[in-house]
Amino acid sequence: MMKTHTTLQERLCATLIALVIVLAFMSAALARALEVRGFVLTVSDMDRSVAFFEQALDFKKVSDRTFADRNFDYLTGVFGTRVRSVQLELGDESIELEQYLSPGGHPIPVDSRSNDLWFQHFAVVVSDMDKAFEHVRKFPITGISSTPQTIPESNQGAAGIKAYKFKDFDGHPLELLYFPADKGDRKWQEPNGKLFLGIDHSAFTVANTERSTAFYQDLLGLKVQGGGVNSGMTQEQLDNAFGAVVRITGLRPDRSVGPGLEFLQYLTPSGGRPSPNDLRPNDLALTRSVVEVDDLSSLLKRLQQNNVTFISPDIVNVTGASYAQALMVKDPDGHAVLLVQK
Repeated sequence: MMKTHTTLQERLCATLIALVIVLAFMSAALARALEVRGFVLTVSDMDRSVAFFEQALDFKKVSDRTFADRNFDYLTGVFGTRVRSVQLELGDESIELEQYLSPGGHPIPVDSRSNDLWFQHFAVVVSDMDKAFEHVRKFPITGISSTPQTIPESNQGAAGIKAYKFKDFDGHPLELLYFPADKGDRKWQEPNGKLFLGIDHSAFTVANTERSTAFYQDLLGLKVQGGGVNSGMTQEQLDNAFGAVVRITGLRPDRSVGPGLEFLQYLTPSGGRPSPNDLRPNDLALTRSVVEVDDLSSLLKRLQQNNVTFISPDIVNVTGASYAQALMVKDPDGHAVLLVQK
């Protein structure tokens, strides 16, 4: 009789444990990335930057706001802020430029290289690389690539893609990207008569692909969508890095719309510098990827359990923002991610 009673208790305990595990799994499964909504760049002169993105890359300004809000301070970890924020659109994608009117931050180091771990650019898709290259050369840019580079036939996954990397006057790295007919999203092949089409992805340098995958896929819910290793003279000329061998990993969220993210792990050259621990959103080097999630509260708990570095102390609401709730964190290499929920 006692043995039967004990067995029932054990079964009940096992059932409760299983239920807790299922509920925890369901809660974790809800907290997933839905969409990469865009990217935020800190600039030193808003009017100059807006003019550059409008005239050089055909972005359109859609909003212009100034934040002086205590919750914005908590979101960014920078206190006593007054920030002008301008949203720009290109095709279906958008970016935000932020100028910290107070307090100002640090400029991007003039000797920044592609293998430094604060490196992050976004890729603007063009319909004609030669025309786009000639157009952007009319503006005060600094080339990273020597000229536009075409991925060779030996790289079957990316053969025929053309790319050109450069910096704006604040030192933000940017990329022009052309897809041949058999590459890239189908929408880049739709004829619309425009030279600059939209944003395909943002790529950033990481020290360890597996560690970054654990953060972006296992915690945030993005999914690996392929990758490979690029090397040779084309990659050297594209990155201005002698002997460049780069492991590339692409990720996208569940929704098919919007840009993706890419890891760039430089196997060579070695010596890429780590991102400073005290890098903050008012510093020009800290570009933010904006990722929309469906359950920010559940994700917050998961991030805390995994000892993620927080910029925001908690979820905040910012008056006048395009999202209801937001939280800013850093990935394992110090890249900032702005997590938002409508």
